[in-house]
Parts: sequence; C-alpha cells; structure tokens
Amino acid sequence: MFAELVYRMGEAEAEALGDAMLEAGALSVTVEDADLDTDAETPIFGEPGLEPEVAAWTNNLLVALIDAGESAEHAALALEQKLAEIWEGSQPVREAIRLVDDQDWVRATQAQFDPIGIGRLWVVPSWHQPPEGAEVVMTLDPGMAFGTGGHPTTRLCLEWLERELPAGARVLDYGCGSGILAIAAKLLGAGETEGLDIDPNAVIAARDNAGRNNVEARFHDAETSVSAGGFDVVVANILSNPLKVLAPALVAQVKAGGALVLSGVLERQALDVAAVYAECGLPVEVAATLDGWVCLAGRRPA
Repeated sequence: MFAELVYRMGEAEAEALGDAMLEAGALSVTVEDADLDTDAETPIFGEPGLEPEVAAWTNNLLVALIDAGESAEHAALALEQKLAEIWEGSQPVREAIRLVDDQDWVRATQAQFDPIGIGRLWVVPSWHQPPEGAEVVMTLDPGMAFGTGGHPTTRLCLEWLERELPAGARVLDYGCGSGILAIAAKLLGAGETEGLDIDPNAVIAARDNAGRNNVEARFHDAETSVSAGGFDVVVANILSNPLKVLAPALVAQVKAGGALVLSGVLERQALDVAAVYAECGLPVEVAATLDGWVCLAGRRPA
C-alpha cells in the first residue's frame, strides 16, 4: 500500500522542499497548481526538453508518495521527522493523506495514452485497436524519443501535414525525435522522406517506428549531409533558440516554392523567431495555435 501526503505552500519553497522530501525518503514528489480548474489557475509553459522559466505556481500542492506499510499515519510521521532533521525552513503542515491502491503500473501507464485523431490520421499505441473507420493509422508507443502526438507542438505539425502536404512531396523532418512527423508524412502520401536528429537514440527509435509502420524513410544523425535546397517540405519541431540558430541551414534545405513548418515555439516567442527567418529570406507566420504554442509556416520565394 502506498500513500500520498499533501502539503500546501507558496512558490518560494516548493522546489527546494520537494528536494528535501526526496532526501527524507519520499518515493516521488510532484508539485501541482493548488488553483487548478479555478479562475485563479495559472499555466506554466516551458519548451520541450527544457525547464519552464517559473519553477512553481503562486499557490502549490506538494504531493509526496510514500510506502505506507501497515500504517500510513506512522509512515507519514516518520518521513516528517526525517524532514525536520534536514530542512532548515519552517515545517510544512500536512493537509491530507490519500491512500493509493496497489495496481498494475504498466496498465496504468498505458491508460494515459489513447489514440489521437488528426483529420484522416490516427496515432495509435500498440495496445489499442484503431478506431473503426480510421483512414490512415500510425502505430506509435511512448518511448525515449520526443514525439507521440500528445504534445501541442507535435499535434500542430501533424495538423499542418494532414491539411497541407502535397502528394509525392520530398520531406525533411529536422529534429525527428521518434520519427512521428516523417512517418506521418509518408503515410499521408509524401515521396522521399528523411529525418535528422542529434540524439542517436532518437535515430534508432525513429528507424524502429518506421519499420513498425512499413514505411520507407531514411533517418540519420545531424552530421549526415542532405541535399541543400532539395525539399518540398521541411518541418522542424525543436526549440525556439535552436530554430533561430539553425535558420540559415533550414532555409537552405527548402527548394524554391517549398514550405517550411516550425514548432516548439511559444506564442510570446513567435515574432522573434519569425523575424530571424524573414532576415534569411523565408518569411513565416503563425499558421495555428494550441495551448500557448504556435506553428509557424511559410514558403521560400520561387
């Protein structure tokens, strides 16, 4: 039997106290917005792979998971006693104990990932059956590489591909992660498709995912050269700063009249990123927004 200990606290102490809870013996610690689902709820955004700029909310619930043993109360007191020995600040006041039943954690994890529909395309974990009538199905499981279709940036790119991809287009997925965008492009009718990533584990995962979906696409590390200016569509779902640094290289991969699709960009970063690409000769503008994120798209002048 496990138990969750719930404490309420402000922004200043949430992160440090969470670390102290782990040192005191908590199995895991999460920080939640205490104002969730109220008018006072405040979203915290961070780029994929990076910590958000703000570590916690104004009002927080810190939830520590412990092994409850025979008595959740005794286990909670033992952890709090250990915490008092290592935490120099004021001791948090416990708000609640929530018992957590033993369960099949594999099934519990799988239950968090449902099929995702984007127009004709469905991204379906291997333990699910495709929805009846699904036209285009990609089998994809969560793994080490970023990209399952659930994150807003990935979804925005998938929506663009489903809506705008020309039949037979030559496609480059720069920063391919799991390969989801390249594989989706092939399933949606693209021609020759390539994916690049600096992470060798991502390249391995992308190749494996392509094989699972009987898709012919080439995936390689970013050191491998590709044909400059030869792609009808270049899509890059990475981070705003790398997108700015890579702007000349990405623009060079787009042939005259071809499309460039960018995501991994927060709404407040969009103008800054767009300005860099305009200077490189390929103006982009916001094509869609979702949950504070944007998809930027544009065409290289013919």
